[in-house]
Amino acid sequence: MKKYIFIFAGFLFASCAKNNGAFDAQGVFEAEEVMVSSELPGKLLAFEVNEGDSLMMNQSVGFIDSVGLLLQREQLRATLNSLNQKIFDPNPQIELFKKQYEVQSVQLKNLLFEKNRIQELLKSDAATRKQLDDLIFQIESLKKQMKVTQQQITVQQNNTSTQNRSILSESDPIKKRIEQVEDQLKKATVVNPISGVVLTSYAEAGEIVGAGKPLYKIANLSTIILRVYVTGDQLPKLKIAQAVKVSIDKDKDAYTVYDGKIASIASKAEFTPKTIQTKDERANLVYAVKILVKNDGLIKIGMYGEVKF
Repeated sequence: MKKYIFIFAGFLFASCAKNNGAFDAQGVFEAEEVMVSSELPGKLLAFEVNEGDSLMMNQSVGFIDSVGLLLQREQLRATLNSLNQKIFDPNPQIELFKKQYEVQSVQLKNLLFEKNRIQELLKSDAATRKQLDDLIFQIESLKKQMKVTQQQITVQQNNTSTQNRSILSESDPIKKRIEQVEDQLKKATVVNPISGVVLTSYAEAGEIVGAGKPLYKIANLSTIILRVYVTGDQLPKLKIAQAVKVSIDKDKDAYTVYDGKIASIASKAEFTPKTIQTKDERANLVYAVKILVKNDGLIKIGMYGEVKF
């Protein structure tokens, strides 16, 4: 009887050893999961996300109450319009001085013409010296008046520019505040960040949510990751983008085999996780390897997979 027991034990050991040698490493399938959270506090008016739903990138899946932000934006726009109406462009006073300067310029032109005429008449004694002196005095007086008018135009322009700068200095912060409110309004719409399948939903329409509250978790399952650990003697045989064979259990005695590709290899060793088997289970230090596998829908997160390099 003992002889048969030893024979059976030896056969079982040989069978286990054969199975262990059928693959180079074993690991668990995982996916790049994204936790989508609310960016604004408020009431979740609409939320159409259920576990198992397939969502597209940039798809709108919910909306947070934003009436308060809309009212705030309208108030800021009204304040900005009120400030813009105070801008002096053009200033009526400046226009008045400019017209006055134009009239004085015409008068000066006429006086200069008259001066030249009197000077010619004076040569033939057809005019008096007093007439010429009176014209020169009028010309000089008019030039002084024109200089004063020009100064008044400059003063008014400076005053207007100062007033406008003051108004603009008040309007610039309001414009920035409007931009901030509009940015917050965009965040009121919950937008799905990646194409994938919803793993878990944490909220329902009608709930009050806070900023940063998780709404759902999503992962792209079209390409899934098998994380395995290899020993130091296996490491020299591996490289990034290397093609490998990945197997999962099909039934009790068969496997389904997939093509995989090594995506990353850890640069530092770590201690072997207790739940992971390696080709040499006595190894203390191992290297993590990520393998990308195209998923036909049969591979699930958390399933065990075996890889042959």
